[in-house]
Amino acid sequence: METIQTDWKSALKGYEDYLALERGLSKNSILAYMRDIRQFAKQIETSHGLTNPALITVAHVENYLSYLFDNGMAKNSQARKLSGVRSFCKFLRIEGIMQIDPIELIEGPRPERKLPDVLTVNEIERLITSIDMSRKEGVRNKAMLEVLYSCGLRVSELTSLKISRVDQIDGLIRVVGKGNKERVIPIGHQACDAIDDYLSHYRAEITPSHGHEDILFMGKKGVELTRQMVFTLIKRSAITAGIRKKVSPHTFRHSFATHLIEAGADLRAVQEMLGHAQITTTEIYTHLDKRYLEEQVTMFHPRSTPTSEVKS
Repeated sequence: METIQTDWKSALKGYEDYLALERGLSKNSILAYMRDIRQFAKQIETSHGLTNPALITVAHVENYLSYLFDNGMAKNSQARKLSGVRSFCKFLRIEGIMQIDPIELIEGPRPERKLPDVLTVNEIERLITSIDMSRKEGVRNKAMLEVLYSCGLRVSELTSLKISRVDQIDGLIRVVGKGNKERVIPIGHQACDAIDDYLSHYRAEITPSHGHEDILFMGKKGVELTRQMVFTLIKRSAITAGIRKKVSPHTFRHSFATHLIEAGADLRAVQEMLGHAQITTTEIYTHLDKRYLEEQVTMFHPRSTPTSEVKS
């Protein structure tokens, strides 16, 4: 078979367009995929002098995995990077650039399924009440945390949330998530009240910049908040509330799902609200629920305590 001549620059540009147009990934997801593939390209070009990605072989991929292992990379990160290479090779096959898939026979490291940190209902309450309401932006910050916990949003979904997609009468919001897929999520009364306060006492005083008129949460300059600003807000609030867990916007998402599952919510309904493509992704919260039950038994059941610890 005749080998198609191409170079890394052309292949990477085509792959970036494929991720955006064919797969419909978000900007952040595309950046993550491209960062991993550029690392792969640099490593095999440096180590093997490979300038034509059509000639990627099993040996190249295996050597790349060895390189990641030798550099102490965690199994989950290795598995993610291999997944990125698999996606890149699939693109090359679709475009007719690559004839044989070098990933087909490679079994990568099995990811370790880590259970995420989850806040208790009391900790959520402490975090939200720790917001300094004497500052003008306090009303905005409280509303953001209420929405994060009420709806289980990703941080990018929160920062891009539009006023026109918040239906306070029916208590629903419309969110555009990964792959530009829209989903509808119920929003609680406390979150709706917090949004009302924010729109009346902070948002009304801001003149939105061009193109940001419909953005719900914004800063003083009238533009959409950055993801980092939300991370910083939550980190500071956790410190003020005296919470020592590692807290991020995603912690609110995990807590939202875990509290629903613990209360008996249907797994499929939680999957829909979180916007998970696969039910297996949502099933991690059933593991969290089991862990909680095990902790309760260990703490309170009379026969769960080792005999040596039982007081006579």
